[in-house]
Amino acid sequence: MRFDLDGLDVFFPYDRIYLEQHQYMRSLKQALDAGGHCLLEMPTGTGKTVCLLSLITSYQFANPSAGKLVYCTRTVPEMNSVMEELAVVLNYRAEQLLLSEAGDIEDATMTETQEEQESSSNPQRKKPRKVYKKTSSRPPMGPVISNNKGAGGSGVLALCLSSRRNMCVHERVLQESDREAVDAACRNMTASWVLEQAKQNPGSMETCSYYDNFQEAGEATSMPSGIYDLEELKKWGKGRGWCPYYLTRQAINHANVLVYNYQYMLDPKVAKMVSSELESESIIVFDEAHNIDSVCIEALSVTINDRALEQATRSLGRLSSEVGRIKKSDNQRLQQEYQNLVNGLIDQGLLQESTNNAGLASNALAPDVLNEAVPGNIRRAEHFIGFMRKVVEHLKARLRTVAGPNGGVQSETPLAFLHRMTNGTSLEAKPLRFAYSRLSSLLRTLQVSNLDEFNSLTDVADFATLLSTYSEGVAKFAIIMEPNGSAIPGASDPVIQLACLDSSLAIAPLFKRFGSVIITSGTLSPIDLYPKLLQFEPCISESLSMSTFRPCIRPMVITRGSDQLAVSTKYEDRGDIGVVRNYGAMLVELCSVIPDGVVAFFTSYSYMESLVSEWDAMGVLRELTKSKLVFIETKDVVETTLALDNYRRACDCGRGAVFLSVARGKVSEGINFDRHYGRAVIMFGVPFQYTLSHVLRARLEYLLTHYQIREQDFLNFDALRQASQCVGRVIRSKTDYGLMIFADSRYNRHDKRSKLPKWILQFLNESNLNLSTDMAIQHVRQFLRLMGQPVDQVALQSVLLTLDEVNRMNPPPAQHTTSAGEGGAMIVESTETSS
Repeated sequence: MRFDLDGLDVFFPYDRIYLEQHQYMRSLKQALDAGGHCLLEMPTGTGKTVCLLSLITSYQFANPSAGKLVYCTRTVPEMNSVMEELAVVLNYRAEQLLLSEAGDIEDATMTETQEEQESSSNPQRKKPRKVYKKTSSRPPMGPVISNNKGAGGSGVLALCLSSRRNMCVHERVLQESDREAVDAACRNMTASWVLEQAKQNPGSMETCSYYDNFQEAGEATSMPSGIYDLEELKKWGKGRGWCPYYLTRQAINHANVLVYNYQYMLDPKVAKMVSSELESESIIVFDEAHNIDSVCIEALSVTINDRALEQATRSLGRLSSEVGRIKKSDNQRLQQEYQNLVNGLIDQGLLQESTNNAGLASNALAPDVLNEAVPGNIRRAEHFIGFMRKVVEHLKARLRTVAGPNGGVQSETPLAFLHRMTNGTSLEAKPLRFAYSRLSSLLRTLQVSNLDEFNSLTDVADFATLLSTYSEGVAKFAIIMEPNGSAIPGASDPVIQLACLDSSLAIAPLFKRFGSVIITSGTLSPIDLYPKLLQFEPCISESLSMSTFRPCIRPMVITRGSDQLAVSTKYEDRGDIGVVRNYGAMLVELCSVIPDGVVAFFTSYSYMESLVSEWDAMGVLRELTKSKLVFIETKDVVETTLALDNYRRACDCGRGAVFLSVARGKVSEGINFDRHYGRAVIMFGVPFQYTLSHVLRARLEYLLTHYQIREQDFLNFDALRQASQCVGRVIRSKTDYGLMIFADSRYNRHDKRSKLPKWILQFLNESNLNLSTDMAIQHVRQFLRLMGQPVDQVALQSVLLTLDEVNRMNPPPAQHTTSAGEGGAMIVESTETSS
């Protein structure tokens, strides 16, 4: 469908469109036209990704001055899904542009209109059935050579970027087990000093042929127009003998569409390497961004424990030995580094100077540091190593105090912690601000390839830099020292946490730098809290309802068991034997009447483990296995992936299965349970954060003091968005259906359920509230009986807008009236322009 949206020619790759999709694209266009940021919540399973891609790529096509589309996702599967959808959109646009050039588009439109007229005049005539869902076949990827105009009919280059582990094609490196090992193996073959040594003594060092060929090709390493997902990048790079990872890094500046992880934009250390040269006209999209404030906080928080400090001490010993060795063999290298540090960080190349201030500001370094020379007392390598030893020893001493008999949890502001550090070690505050960059310089000078072995020392340097940088003014960080930071009961593991309290710190440079930042998800409610948390003013903030031809989701609130005893996971009630028994009986009864797959979410791993243990003793699990196989999510990613695979196999073969999972876990965030894989989601309890967490307490106090966000408001907001995310896994299309069961008496309160997304609330009737297990079973049977009927195709078509209906939704062209004065004629000026 190609239609006009408020003057913009939109290329939408499907024949029909939902009303909420049209509303979503209109809101997006208004934000882009205004050059502002926006918050948009759209129901899950209604084609949010294709709307984003269709509207923004059409906007880029109509406005050549618009910058890149930078699409940020959370996981690699999401990234691949976005690239596939983008290929569908751009292939459709290329076809439409070819039709326009051939002059066939008008004939095609006339033919469609004639068909509709014939159909309306002859209702008995049966129209051929159209399928409006995406085909399962993979859309064509890679370079576009079928026409001379490239992808999308305009030479679009669309790339995705991930870690070396996901992009490497070198056979030996791929044999490494984890990401850190792959990174180390890659650096050992591509570092500049390795290449130099291999050039001087051929055969003495192992190098990567793909990287060597890429370097030799130089300017010739340009990429033709096309859509490249990870597999296509590896295939195309391997075919030319070029490294896909470095090729993509170089091609970023020439791409029209970029897809990569949140961290590439939000983590200052990664962003300055990858995203520093993006133009200010770029359009930034954060998809599935309901947890974006948590991602921002994690990017600027550092946790250090005893093991990390011991590892840092060993790393300093290795560096000291290496410096002594180089002094004897190649002292000129250290002298050159010293001179570079005198000239300052930017001249040395550690921080590239921004062109016309185009680069992202680094959150970890204050702006005045960037142009300064490194302080004299840490310029020499041996002096810097001694400096870092004092920092490490001071942190060890603080941990010993916390873990001692007179210790306990301590919380300090960065300024107070820094004051104690400078008094106790005779260190100055200013050199601490340079610790991270000075360490990076030293590792480069010493030609260290395996940087992951120095992760603990890097964390200490990062801690020192953040501490010193943000010690002045309002305390946006908190230093929290705990005698036991381990999740294992009884284990002693004292930790120091530099906890970021202000989520706006990491994202503020993006709002300032780029004209349009789009934050979108299916579960942003309550949407009004995000502008406060992230400290920005959206020009568009909207939550959309779901257009539907049948009540395809049935939210229900179960407050009581069959014995009328209230059920809740409140701390004082969760251990009650009656609550445990009622939850078990509820799960057994629901699984006995719901076919195929059922997913149950719990508030935490510990609570799920205790419930499962109790249920096993009561015989609940034995009853449960009579109707469904049971699978459980664990903290181990491999185990959980295997369990998910077997869960799907059990659903496919008709045996049915129930998957026990945890809110905020991997399954709740990135896994969809569409069709028969998820006929019901049961949310046991309200997934509040652990309210005794000292880091959370510090953040809540900060939010109240500086943003006037009350503690209970934030906790409810956070818990309900997690619950919405969990139950939203059940519905992925209009023809899909599923039950959303909230099993906790607290959901019956208006202040809780009113924070659910608008598209869930529209199905939550009074009759579905305050149910007992017996009443809920009756609702479930009635709902499944209704949904088990064949899909009414006529009703389905009623929620799909045709091209004519979409065109009629466009407002008429505005008219300006000019009065000719009293008694004079009125002149009407139309603003409509000819296409």
